[in-house]
Amino acid sequence: MPEQLELRIELFPADLDRLVDFYVRVLRFELVSDRRKGSEPHVSLRRGAVKIGAVPAWLPVDSAARAVPQGVELVLEVENLDAERDAVVAAGWPLESDVALQPWGLSDFRIFDPDGHYIRFTTR
Repeated sequence: MPEQLELRIELFPADLDRLVDFYVRVLRFELVSDRRKGSEPHVSLRRGAVKIGAVPAWLPVDSAARAVPQGVELVLEVENLDAERDAVVAAGWPLESDVALQPWGLSDFRIFDPDGHYIRFTTR
């Protein structure tokens, strides 16, 4: 049997402070490594088995180019979809689409992060 995999993603935001604020305050990730003040800025965030690393973008990015169908859709599976949605709204972050039952049988809601990455919260 092949070895189990875990996923860690690297993001390249225009502003590391804005990324940290969003993922910690809005999505409730833990900041596990913070080297924003170093000569090679980098942060690491974690929530459960989801790990995100980030370094500043070296070129400006058109935020429209980060939205689906271009780029990547980050899908986060959660036990309590309504609680996740309520936490995002309580943090003052806008929803791209509210909780809805999809034709494939799962419910989800969708948001964009500050750099335009498309994030879908879904039931398991």
